[in-house]
Amino acid sequence: MGGRGRRHEGALRIQILGLIREAESRGARREKACGILGISARTYERWTLAPTETDKRRGPIGAPENKLTAEEQARVIALVNQPEYRNLSPEQVVAKAADNDVYIASERTIRRILKRESLAKYRERSRPATTAKPRQFVANAALQVLTWDITYLRHAHIRGGYFYLYLFTDIWSRRIVGAEVHDIQSAELAGELLAKVCREHDIKADSVLHADNGAPMKGATMLALGIVKSFSRPGVSDDNPFIEALFRHLKYAPSYPTKGFATVDEARAWVTRFVDWYNRAHLHSAIAYVTSEQRHEGRDIAILENRRTVYEVARSTIPSRWSRHKTV
Repeated sequence: MGGRGRRHEGALRIQILGLIREAESRGARREKACGILGISARTYERWTLAPTETDKRRGPIGAPENKLTAEEQARVIALVNQPEYRNLSPEQVVAKAADNDVYIASERTIRRILKRESLAKYRERSRPATTAKPRQFVANAALQVLTWDITYLRHAHIRGGYFYLYLFTDIWSRRIVGAEVHDIQSAELAGELLAKVCREHDIKADSVLHADNGAPMKGATMLALGIVKSFSRPGVSDDNPFIEALFRHLKYAPSYPTKGFATVDEARAWVTRFVDWYNRAHLHSAIAYVTSEQRHEGRDIAILENRRTVYEVARSTIPSRWSRHKTV
């Protein structure tokens, strides 16, 4: 700080002290007067002893010892711009790289580098959810609690025309266990798909199926099946958060045709590709960035253990770069 700056700081300090003394002389409490002027009573007492003394704090004078080198930062930038990583969040990048036995930096460090390099742009048509919705059921294993719903898929050539996607998912693994596209909404079609899901996955009678309050969800065909039924409160979409989040993810996928589908066969083909990608390739944030299929089949345990090993090796190499909280 130059001489002019120090003189200005001293003059401002003297002015503040004068205002507080004046306020006290008129009956104001010192703590209240100090708070209004943005200082503490302890600061006032210290300034009173040396009213013209300037701030002697120097601040940081060098880079932290655990800062990434320029070469390491360049490796981070190169990694996140590779085709298999460039559409992933920093958390997904770290998890996917660890699965390939690579660790360069933490999620927060990658996020800072992305922001500095103007690479922290949200490249999809949606924005991340900012609040977590409440769970309706707690599942401790796959196929204990399923949820389902029907969503609209726009027709490309008929205004107001739609195809209908029937989707069943397991909330424990987030795996899509059943999906079909039809040109009508029908409780019978939903019941047939649920029966197929129950046969293919050996669903037990004590499993829970959660759904909204729509007519297809409460049709006789659906209710006739033996598993436990659960329904959202009328008009409360947050009671079925898992399926709503999945529908949003589906419709904001980069390959989703915003102008709609020309035929029901085209819609079915696209949904089949999406389900395969979602179950086998998508690293899901709610299940520690493994795929739904890995979680569903129990393979996530070995994958997460391998990640821990990679992170521990990185931690032992440069311990100062790691906080006391583990990444996995």
